[in-house]
Amino acid sequence: MYKILRSLLFLFDPEAVHYFSMNALKLICRVPFIKTIIRKCYKPVGNTQYSIFNIQFSNRVGLGAGFDKNAKYLEELETLGFGFVEIGTVTPLAQAGNDKPRLFRLPSDKALINRMGFNNDGVEVIAKRLKDWNEKLQVKSYGLRVDNNSQPPTRNPKLIIGGNIGKNKVTPNEDAWKDYETCFIALHDHVDYFVVNVSSPNTPGLRALQEKDSLRKILTNLQGLNIKQQNPKPILLKIAPDLTNDQIDDVIDLSLEIKLDGLVASNTTIDRNKLSEGGKKQSEKIGAGGLSGLPVKERSTEIVAYIHKKTNGEIPIIASGGIFTGIDAKEKINAGASLLQVWTGFIYEGPVIVKNISAYLADNTSK
Repeated sequence: MYKILRSLLFLFDPEAVHYFSMNALKLICRVPFIKTIIRKCYKPVGNTQYSIFNIQFSNRVGLGAGFDKNAKYLEELETLGFGFVEIGTVTPLAQAGNDKPRLFRLPSDKALINRMGFNNDGVEVIAKRLKDWNEKLQVKSYGLRVDNNSQPPTRNPKLIIGGNIGKNKVTPNEDAWKDYETCFIALHDHVDYFVVNVSSPNTPGLRALQEKDSLRKILTNLQGLNIKQQNPKPILLKIAPDLTNDQIDDVIDLSLEIKLDGLVASNTTIDRNKLSEGGKKQSEKIGAGGLSGLPVKERSTEIVAYIHKKTNGEIPIIASGGIFTGIDAKEKINAGASLLQVWTGFIYEGPVIVKNISAYLADNTSK
């Protein structure tokens, strides 16, 4: 059924279809009995829970950053069975992102190219949206009402939320640490963990922040802020698949040095070598952007395995890149991943992806 729907949706602009589909799902889920049916259809079954970072995840399959940038579809994504959703990338100030078109499909390669450019509503708006969403769920679940003078409500445990944070395009790299601080403080009470994004290829100069000294300034500042909080949150770093092993070693050394909670491997790639000949020609017409999906699968798994081996499993890893099936997911876990994120796989496989992967892992993973 989804393949038929997908072939229809793929006739239209990818970004427009994205918002049309999610808004349609949001509208449908307003009807309680339909929402209940959807939840029953897509909820993972079996022993799917997983605990890490002192957080209990309902299952290991999450949705990567960039899909629900502005935290508008959390309830709907939870209805589709996701164990966690990473919002963002969030920047201090709202920004429109790069010019359209900026999202492209390469169906023959099961891939996407995007050059979105951190388009988002800004951290104040998104923090308020998260606060309102959580308060609404508190009332629904526990009958708790939160007044404006009370402490922030306890995070709702149904859906784990990650906050992916970045810098504004106009912020010079030497001041980038201030942008990450602003986002961290504003979102701290409303997310369960943080991911520092310095690896998107779509913000000029951003990847230079992956150099060890720049990273140290950003991450040590966040760690210093975190330990002062009543309820410190796990902080992870998202890295690019285009790093050399020496650069990954620098990331590992710094992560161990400052006791970073984990890594996300990996972001999109600027490498086009894994595309088919047709895909390469298509990507040349598209131009710049980050490539995701099946062509990133092998490199992402290599990085996960490299980090896991180098650290003897000391640094937890969220694997992202080329996950479409349970077999793909198991490959990442065998390489050393603890959690999994899908994005492009969700577009190509449809809403049953979480249930299918979770079922496969439940039958084939002893951990």
